[in-house]
Amino acid sequence: MFSALTSEFGGSAIIIAFAVMMLAGFIKGAIGFALPMIAISGIGTVMSAEIAIAAMILPGLFTNFWQSLRNGFGAALVSLRKFWRLNLILLVMIYYCAKLVTVVPESFLFLILGASITVFGTIQIVGWQPRFPPHMRNYVEAGVALVAGFFGGLAGVWGPPILMYLMALETPKVEQIRVQGISFLLGSIVLTVAHLNSGVLNQNSLPFSAALIVPAALGMFAGFAVQSRIDQQVFRKATLIVLVIAGLNLLRRGFFG
Repeated sequence: MFSALTSEFGGSAIIIAFAVMMLAGFIKGAIGFALPMIAISGIGTVMSAEIAIAAMILPGLFTNFWQSLRNGFGAALVSLRKFWRLNLILLVMIYYCAKLVTVVPESFLFLILGASITVFGTIQIVGWQPRFPPHMRNYVEAGVALVAGFFGGLAGVWGPPILMYLMALETPKVEQIRVQGISFLLGSIVLTVAHLNSGVLNQNSLPFSAALIVPAALGMFAGFAVQSRIDQQVFRKATLIVLVIAGLNLLRRGFFG
């Protein structure tokens, strides 16, 4: 089924990708984010950046659908209306920036991925939380969407700016996870369409990405099960430390190959 990928990267890379995706699903189920970052950083260690981006697209689409509708369609619709500006700008940026994936050097992709993951993880570990005056919300929201959409289209990771923005608004936990899920879901739909057109999702990578839905779903189910039983802050910080290490490794690949 994955003969082309196996011949290029080896059978062990396929096994590692499945294990990484299960871990990514588990962490997303437990804390509500980080599947793309963990999946891309982990799979990107054993495969190309383009394949790593393709691999996480369909699992991301599936798990984001699950997360966004976990509290019901009505609650999701309310959150969608509340953050319509954020999502509209985000989707436009993701669609147009996704076209750059096939034309920029792989080393640059690794640098963009590594830098975004490392910076986000470090900021969260040290506990910095942005603040802004209420009258600036519309401008800040538009800026966040532009930045998130750029990284989303180019690297498949648009969660960090959105997460920091929601934290700055002091959004309640349940609503924050739901809003994240909606933004992630809408972005995933656009990213899927964009990369079907760009060729990143092709006859080799599309079945691979589809197969990775299974470990992602199993991991997410397990993450939901333990979500209320673990110390969220300790688990979240441990996850962020792992992300920073993974981000530094991607930077290493970007600089040194």
